[in-house]
Amino acid sequence: MHEGVALNRALWNERVATHLRSAFYNVDGFRRGETDLGPIEAAEIGDIAGLRVAHLQCHFGMDTMYLARRGAQVTGLDFAADAIAAARMLAAETGSSATFVEGDVLEAPRLLGEGLYDLVFTSWGTIIWLPDIVRWAQAVAALLKPGGRLYFLDDHPMTRALDQAGPTAPIVPTYGYFGGAPVESDAQGSYADRDAVFTHTRSVEWSHPLGAIIGALTAAGLRLTALREHDAAAWQMWPCLVQGSDGLWRMPTDRPSLPLSLTIEAVKG
Repeated sequence: MHEGVALNRALWNERVATHLRSAFYNVDGFRRGETDLGPIEAAEIGDIAGLRVAHLQCHFGMDTMYLARRGAQVTGLDFAADAIAAARMLAAETGSSATFVEGDVLEAPRLLGEGLYDLVFTSWGTIIWLPDIVRWAQAVAALLKPGGRLYFLDDHPMTRALDQAGPTAPIVPTYGYFGGAPVESDAQGSYADRDAVFTHTRSVEWSHPLGAIIGALTAAGLRLTALREHDAAAWQMWPCLVQGSDGLWRMPTDRPSLPLSLTIEAVKG
């Protein structure tokens, strides 16, 4: 295992307990059936009733179980053992039909089975934790049946190159957009709880430009069917962002709009 991936796995294992009790995830609301997929994916995913779905990098499985509530047969995969344990616990508590497997996303075809899935679903904070976008795309393609679809929603790759020192500061290029050395961080807190204190604070993130993502998917045998850019993100990536009534974060009205996230859809064959 790449050293950075091992660091990330330790970090994500420790974050599970904090995320389970955070307002960001609202697990109590989930248990009561009051919450759903985020507004972008909920509007875009379409009718998935009866489909066999693989949810990659599922964390503790809330989105996996939202997909199951829509009538899909869903398996979630994550590399963090604590996340998978929490997902199985929540599934048992709520009577969800979703199932969960622990393992590396790049090994998904071996772990979940090749050519079995109508849909591969992946969203928010996924590929930045992966050193190899080509192997990721190959894994996605291997999971899908002929005619099967990938649904991918995440931060816009451009945002990974920018940063802001404070809410009134300019947003400026800070990191390389076209890959290069991974970005190593050592910081407390989480997007779900800024004040959380952890033991495992080191992480490694990899930049994957939009062209590299699309190129990897097409080289793996997928045909691009949609690319949509959005002015909103699921988390406050910069201090100036303002949260809307839909729970998403956007640029304030006195600043230029920027693409904060994007959807990619592709079909096998």
